[in-house]
Amino acid sequence: MQQRFLGRTGVRVSGLALGTMTFGKDADVDARMFAMALDAGVNLFDCADVYNEGAAEMSLGKLVAGCRDRIVLTSKAYFPTGEGGNDRGTSRYHLVRAVEASLRRLATDRIDVFFLHRFDEVTALDESLRAVEQLVLSGKILYPAVSNFAAWQTARAIGLAERHGWQPLVCVQPMYNLAKRQAESEILPLCRAERIGALTYSPLGGGLLSGKYSRDERPEQGRLMQWPMYRTRYGATEYYDLAERFTAFARERSFEPTALAIAWVASHPDVTAPILGARGPEQLAACLRAAQIDMTPELRAELSALSPAPPPATDRNEEGHALGSR
Repeated sequence: MQQRFLGRTGVRVSGLALGTMTFGKDADVDARMFAMALDAGVNLFDCADVYNEGAAEMSLGKLVAGCRDRIVLTSKAYFPTGEGGNDRGTSRYHLVRAVEASLRRLATDRIDVFFLHRFDEVTALDESLRAVEQLVLSGKILYPAVSNFAAWQTARAIGLAERHGWQPLVCVQPMYNLAKRQAESEILPLCRAERIGALTYSPLGGGLLSGKYSRDERPEQGRLMQWPMYRTRYGATEYYDLAERFTAFARERSFEPTALAIAWVASHPDVTAPILGARGPEQLAACLRAAQIDMTPELRAELSALSPAPPPATDRNEEGHALGSR
């Protein structure tokens, strides 16, 4: 599998990452998927403290024990991990305890890439980043990163780190797929300008682009129908129209929809790796076949034309045609 540098770090990571949100429910399934990913050349495994109430980290920790120094391990903190008022957020009080708890569950001495899982509107950002800096200095975190931050929030974090001489952000984790392309407006250009990695999640849109959905076909099983979050995110009719167009396009050209959707995300020049999510080995096998698709510029352009590009970051969109005008 192709490897890429994670931002400006010099760390090489696989062009596909395995997300472990489903880990912690069936140890045998977890072990099979982990082995499949390793065999395919994946060395990047993404987790979070809230996945299955910590069980995902515990399962992943057991699986990486024999190959810890060959993989890049991520985790995150922000969302509630208990009933207490301080069992959430990105305060220094919570982050220190959250990282220490994650290290115990993962049975490791460090988290390679640690994400603030969400922007915290309550806690001052410099407090959060100072806490992360202390965790870096103690060796518990190697690289700081942010997830689900807007571009301005990420830029503010970059500026604060530069001002104080703290370890710079190395990566962001935004949503990005053919149905949800907002990251193209500002987040991915920011990554290019600042040489920051982008590990993007939800490349299949919660299953929307897996080939199972259309305007009239909506299987009862699956996250898209069963999870309120996904029903809200992809509930509009136009998303199912897109799914129908995309599936027809893929099948006319003899592509698996799942693999093609992931390959489209991975082909963006500012994406380091899309994060694969699967409930079992069969689903993961289809995802991993994305690495075999030759995503030419022509094929990417045809696919991109299936959905509307997001509006530009400013209304001066004529500048794309007349560079240098003022």
